[in-house]
Amino acid sequence: MAFVALPAPLGAAPAGPGARPASRSRASDAPVASRTLPRLAIGHALLIVLAVFSIFPVYWMFVTAFRAPEDALSQNPFVWPLDFENIAYVWNTIPIGTMIANTFGMSLVLAVAQLFVAVLAAYAFAMWEFRGKKILFLLFIGSWLVPFQVTMIPNYVLVSQLGLLNTIAGVVVPNLCSAFAVLLMRQHMQSFPRDLIDASHMDGRSSWGTLWTVVLPNLKPALAALGIMLFISAWNEYLWPTLILQQSDALIQVGIRSFLGQEGNNWGAVMAASGLACIPIFLIYIVLQRYVVDAFIRSGLK
Repeated sequence: MAFVALPAPLGAAPAGPGARPASRSRASDAPVASRTLPRLAIGHALLIVLAVFSIFPVYWMFVTAFRAPEDALSQNPFVWPLDFENIAYVWNTIPIGTMIANTFGMSLVLAVAQLFVAVLAAYAFAMWEFRGKKILFLLFIGSWLVPFQVTMIPNYVLVSQLGLLNTIAGVVVPNLCSAFAVLLMRQHMQSFPRDLIDASHMDGRSSWGTLWTVVLPNLKPALAALGIMLFISAWNEYLWPTLILQQSDALIQVGIRSFLGQEGNNWGAVMAASGLACIPIFLIYIVLQRYVVDAFIRSGLK
């Protein structure tokens, strides 16, 4: 019987007592790592630069607020010693505590109302089938795409006819519904398992009971994220409150405007008032940072 020695398979490790395993995988992994590290370094460097550009206006606001009033227009990026004259002037000139409380209440009411309307509308759009559903949803989306300047005058006339000028209610009423909130909640409810909805109906629950006992408890992260985002959006609103409110002691946005006049602009006081107005938002961000970040991620960084 003859034995024929077959050649070893291509790429196989040589057999024998002195043979060493092939290190082909390590050699192939090295170029990948060498290509990945520069990309990570460039990406982190770019993020650092963007972070500095984003934080610098806020930093400059507080630097200007802590300068002496005569140095408000100084170009020095550092200030020492700290001067609290601008903050004391703002605190003694306008009732900033009352303004912040009013703005907080207005923002909270708007966020809760918009969230409530969004939940009801999104549940109907996502779970029900009715005539004209697509047309009605397109109208919602279309109202979101219409610029504010187009609806500003009709809303002003409506608020005036309702007798709500110079009131916080005049700021709240035209903004009780947010088309963006409806769109975002509809996307979440469309991904909700229909089996749970059907099981709830088989247990005898109504649509109202299913919404509050089955759907919403499973959407708490989305509700929290959207609610925080609506609150921040209402807090930062400037043009509409300024148009409706003529009283300088109503909301913080109107109060800041009082330091800008024909005689001159007190930039130190403006920056001090703006810095005090940012403190509640900073506290909300620190306490609910995870939900705030999630809100902007879910909204597509709008």
